[in-house]
Order: sequence, then structure tokens, then C-alpha cells
Amino acid sequence: MTNAENNHKVGKLQRDKLEAKEYVDVRSNRLGEHKDKYGESLMSLVVSKKNLFTAVKVVRRNKGAAGVDGMTVSEVESHILEVYPYLRKKLLDGSYKPQPVRRVEIPKANGGIRKLGIPVVRDRVVQQAIRQVIEPIIDKHFLPHSHGFRKGKSNHTALKECVDYYQQGYKVAVDCDLKQCFDTLNHDKLMYYLEQYIQDKMILKIIRKFLQSGVIDLSGEFVESNTGAPQGGVISPLLSNVYLHELDKEMKLRGHRFVRFADDFVIFVKSKRAGERVLKSITRFIEKDLKLTVNQEKSKVGSPTRLKFLGCLITTVNGVCRYRPSREAKAKFIRTLKRLTKRNRAGKFDEIVKEINSRTRGWINYFGTGFIKTFVTKVEQWLHHRIRQLILKRWKNPRTKISRLMRLGLDMDSAKRIGYSRKKYWRLSKTPEVHWVLTTKRLYRWNVVSLRDLAESAYLRY
Repeated sequence: MTNAENNHKVGKLQRDKLEAKEYVDVRSNRLGEHKDKYGESLMSLVVSKKNLFTAVKVVRRNKGAAGVDGMTVSEVESHILEVYPYLRKKLLDGSYKPQPVRRVEIPKANGGIRKLGIPVVRDRVVQQAIRQVIEPIIDKHFLPHSHGFRKGKSNHTALKECVDYYQQGYKVAVDCDLKQCFDTLNHDKLMYYLEQYIQDKMILKIIRKFLQSGVIDLSGEFVESNTGAPQGGVISPLLSNVYLHELDKEMKLRGHRFVRFADDFVIFVKSKRAGERVLKSITRFIEKDLKLTVNQEKSKVGSPTRLKFLGCLITTVNGVCRYRPSREAKAKFIRTLKRLTKRNRAGKFDEIVKEINSRTRGWINYFGTGFIKTFVTKVEQWLHHRIRQLILKRWKNPRTKISRLMRLGLDMDSAKRIGYSRKKYWRLSKTPEVHWVLTTKRLYRWNVVSLRDLAESAYLRY
């Protein structure tokens, strides 16, 4: 290739804004790097028995519902073992054909609906096998400000970076909301961006087939998928990061202080006027260059103490700057605990406690590195009343209540007062007699976890 032709190629890439200047010179050498390192095609690594059965273990561990063929994750290992020679050949020659994903709709907290696409289990194994090979190659090129679906990154690292910017004096946030980002990714652009890192033709061909495999909707009809990567696909998070990496590069090129977690991102500036200008210009880039849609109603400029990001608001307590859960996050947590402690719910008490512990641990592990101690203390007192109420309701008739209370150490007269009382269960759960036998320590012995202990432990992990 002549120098003129080479300069024309580089110039075109820069004019299209499809990659920043520092990536242009690297692109042409990547296929050679792969071959030098591996001595074979990337697809050969994907179809190796070790890689495929590692993928099987990951898919089984992640569980998940069956796809359109009805195969469960418990059946996939024997199935892959049986079809391995056929599957290997199909992947190597690029003739593998993914099945359509199954459409599932789940309600969102704001009243909307999130559409998920559940691939069949075999396709999930293939996607995982591809991901295991290509992710290490791609991930090292992502910027440190991208925190979603990456090893060593999390919502906590994203929130800590937000706090750092706030403490540096960038106290205005530009919250730009992408409308149905996963469902509107442009396939041609996505494949072009992916080619900057992966040149194996068979891998690229199979990934495009996954993108265009179609959907079986709720009515059972087949619907073509001309845009988007299905939420629920194993490889979709990596592909969305590849696509939105172009946004990261553009924001870095402009010198913005930003944090991105999947399709949620926020830019920190020093004044509201600057924030409005940034929102306008970055919206233009997103809609013109990335072919995505910005939700104008939800996109805002304001203080990060009032604009939530990843369910949190930045706040300062006694000179310490961290974050706290938003009002909506707290309300959702309370609703969940109310549902789990309904008086008339079925199931063994041990199973109910296990489910409560699972939800409380998850919520506190997520928000606990911020300020939640006061809230958690109040919630724990209320939760213990709910559990005492649940226990009294499950004892049902007066004689059972009396015998159980006496067995726990209450005298007969006090047990009868509770057993024959006409008070509602909630009021009974607050009586001194019930507190004397169903103490907090006894609830802990019955495996109810201490929310305050969890919160203190999580806070120290910041």
C-alpha cells in the first residue's frame, strides 16, 4: 500500500469519528498480535473442549430460565458433550445458527416495562465461550471511567469516582439518559467497532448471527431483530461496552470528567451553565454519530446531591463525603420486606428467614459503603416487629399461642393475656410480654441477621 493510500485510510477513520487518534495506528497490527500470541485463530480457542466446558460451568452457575427450546441449565452439560463434534465444526466454519431469543417483560420501578431476551441454553454456552476468549483482548482498551460489567469494577468504584469529582469542586452533574439503549444499538456500527479489536472472521460472523437471531414474542410470533443486543444475552454487556466506548473516547477527547456504568453515565462540571452546554453538545454526538436516542424528559443538569446516579445521592456527613440511597431505593427496600413478611404467607419459618436475609444482605452490600446506619437502625426495629407479628399469626389459635409462649419462658397468666387478647397482631407484637420471649437475641439465634452489623461491616469496606 502506498503512503497516499495509507494516509487516505487514516484520514477517513478520523473524519468519521469512529475512533480516537490514538487507536488508528494500533488497529492494523492487532490480527498479527493475536497470531503471534496464540499461533491459531481465536475461534480455535473458543471451540477448545476446555474453554467450552468452562463456559458450561459458568452458565450452570448463573442459572436462569429456559429459552424457546425448553432446555434447562441442568441439562446443558450432557447436551454439549453429546453434540460437541458437530458444534465444533459448525462454529469453525461459521455455519452455526443461533435460535431466536424468548421475549420476557418485567415491570420497572417507574411503571414501565423492561424487555428481556432469553437465549436458549446452548446459545448461552457459545456466547460465554466467545466472551471468555475476546473479553481479555477488548477490555484492556476500555477507559478507567467505564465501570459496568468489567472485572475489578463495580457500582462502588463508579460511585467513589463520582465522590472524588465532587470533592475536587465539580459540583454540578449532567445526567444524560439514553432511551432503550440496548434495544437500539446499530448492528453495522457495532460490528465496525468490534472489528477494531477482533479480526477473526468466524467470530464476527457468529456474533452478527446472534444479533440478528430474532425474537419469539409473548404471542408466540417470530419478530426480526434489526437493531439492538438482547438484554439477557451473555455477550450483550460486552457488546454494549464496545459500542459505548466510542462515547467514552469522545468525552475524554473533550476533556470531560465523567463516570459510566453500562448505559448510565454522568458528567461533572463546575457550573449549571456549563452543564447545559455539555448536555446539548453530547446529545448531538450521541444522536448523530452513535444513532442512539437521548430521553430529553429524564436528562437533567443539577446538583449530584439531588440527581441520583445508580440509585444514590452524594452527601456529606460530619465532613465526610460519600453517598446515600435515594428515597426511591429506600421505599423499594421497605416494599420488598413487607412482601416477604406478610402475615398470611406460606412456607416454613426457616425458609422465610433465609429469604429475608438474602434480600437484606444484597441491599446492604450495595448501599452499605455509603451512609445508611440511621435508616437501617429504624428498618431493623420495624422488621423485627413484622417477624414477631408473623410468628404470632402462624401460631393461630389461643391454645397454641399459650403453649408456645410458656415453652419460651413466659408465665401462664401473661401467656393467657396474649393468647386470649382481642388486639390485632401488629399491636400484640409490640407488647412487653411478646418482647420478653421473642427478644432480638432470640431472633438472631433463629438466624435473622443483624442489619446494623451488616451495615457497619459494609461501611468499613469503602
